[in-house]
Amino acid sequence: MGQTAIRQLSLQEVIAMAQEQSTEAKQVETSRENSYWQWRSFKSSYLPQLSLAGTLPDFSRTITPVTQPDGTIAFQPVSINSSDVGVSLSQVISPTGGRVFVTSLMQRFDDFDRDQTRYNGNPAIIGLEQPLFAYNALAWTKRIEPLKYEESQKQFTENKEQLAVKATDLYFDLLLAQVNKSIAAKNLANNDTLYQVADEKYKLGRFSKNDLLQLRLAVLNADLALAQAKLDEQTAQLALKNFLGIKENEPLALLVPQNVPETGIVAELALAEARKNRKESISFKRRLLEAESQVAKAKGDNGLNASLFATFGLTDRGESFTDIYNQPDNQQRARIGFTMPLLDWGRQRSITKAAQLNQQLVEYTINQEQTNFEQAVITQVNQYNTLKNRIATTAEADVIAAERYEITRSTFLIGRISITDLNIALAEKDQARRAYIASLSAFWEAYYQLRALTLFDFQQQQAISYKD
Repeated sequence: MGQTAIRQLSLQEVIAMAQEQSTEAKQVETSRENSYWQWRSFKSSYLPQLSLAGTLPDFSRTITPVTQPDGTIAFQPVSINSSDVGVSLSQVISPTGGRVFVTSLMQRFDDFDRDQTRYNGNPAIIGLEQPLFAYNALAWTKRIEPLKYEESQKQFTENKEQLAVKATDLYFDLLLAQVNKSIAAKNLANNDTLYQVADEKYKLGRFSKNDLLQLRLAVLNADLALAQAKLDEQTAQLALKNFLGIKENEPLALLVPQNVPETGIVAELALAEARKNRKESISFKRRLLEAESQVAKAKGDNGLNASLFATFGLTDRGESFTDIYNQPDNQQRARIGFTMPLLDWGRQRSITKAAQLNQQLVEYTINQEQTNFEQAVITQVNQYNTLKNRIATTAEADVIAAERYEITRSTFLIGRISITDLNIALAEKDQARRAYIASLSAFWEAYYQLRALTLFDFQQQQAISYKD
C-alpha cells in the first residue's frame, strides 16, 4: 500500500478556495443575485405595464324574484351568461405619484331563455388617477431603492472579504495544530534519545536515578502531548475542510506564510478609502432618507387628502360585436374625492411628532455609528502596524531559542548542565515557535480584517472589486 498523498496549501490558496467554492461563498453569491432581482423588480415597476383581464364565462341558471308592474313578485327562471375581457396599458408618474392608463373593454351578455345576445364595449379609454396633497411613495422609493442596491453590491464585496478573514482564522488554527504536532514529535524523539543515553550512563554509575526518572517522565509526557496534538490537528483539519467544501480524504499540509507586506499603512488613507468604499456611507444616507420619508408620510396623511380620477374614451352597445366599432359615442368621467379630519383628538399630530423624533433618533444613532466606524478603522490600522513589527521579533526569537536548545542539549549530553536547564531551554524553544506562528496568525487576520473594513487592497493600491 502506498502512502496517502498530502496536499500542500498556502494561505492565499485557502482564501481563494473559501471565496469560490465554500458553502458560505455560495450563500454570499445567492444573496447578491437576490438583491439584483429585487432591483430589477423595482425598476420594472416604473415601466409601462400591459395586462389582460377578463371573465370567461360567468354562467348562471336560477330562479330570480322579479317585481311586476302591480308591485307583486313573480319568480322567473333565468339562464344567462356574462363574459368580459379587457386590455390595459398603464404607466406610473413617479414625480406626482399618479398613473395614466389606456384601456379597451368588451362585454358580452347571453340570455338563453329569450335567445338574446347583447354586446357592450369601450374601444378605447384614456384615464388619469392622481392623488392630491398626499404622500408620494413612488418618488421616495425611487430615491431609496437605488441606494439599497448599491449598498447590497458593497455588502457582497465585504462578505467576500469576511470569508478571507474566516479562512485565515481556520488556516492558522490548523497550522498551529500541525506545528504543535511537529514540536511534540521532535520532543518525543529528543527525549527518548536523551533517556537512552542517560540510561547507559546510569548503568555506568555516571547518572543519578532521580534525573533518569525525570527523563523517563519527560518521554511519557511527550508521548501524551503528541497524541493530543494529533487529535487537535484532526479536529482543525476537519473544520477547515468542511468550511472549504473539500470532500477528499487526503490530508492537508499548510505552508508557513513567508512574504509579509513591507510597507506600513497610514490611518488617513485607510479612513478615506473606508468612507469611499464601504456600504456604511450609503447606509447612513439611506436610513436618513427613510426617516425623512416617514416624516413626509405622517405629514401627507395629516389634513386634506384628495384624489382626481378622469377618463375620456369611446363606448357603444349592440347586438353584434361589430356594432361597437361602427359609430361609438363619446364617454367622459371626472371625479375628485377628498377627506379632511375635523376632530381626531391630536392623533395625526402625535403621529407626525413621533416620526420627527424618530428622524432625530436616527440622526443621533448614525452620528455615533459613524464615529465608532472611523475609530474601528483607525484601531485596526494601529493593530496591523504593531503586529507587522512584532513578526520580525518573534521570528528572531524562534531562531535563537531553537539554536540555544541544541547547544543546551549537547551540553547536557556531556554532563556540564542540569536537566532543569535542559527543560527550560526546551520550554523556551517550544514557546518561541508557537509565539512566531501566533504572531503570523494575528498579523494576517488583522490584514484581512483591515481589507474588509476598507474594501481596499493596500498591496495593489486599489479598491477591491469582484467581477462576475
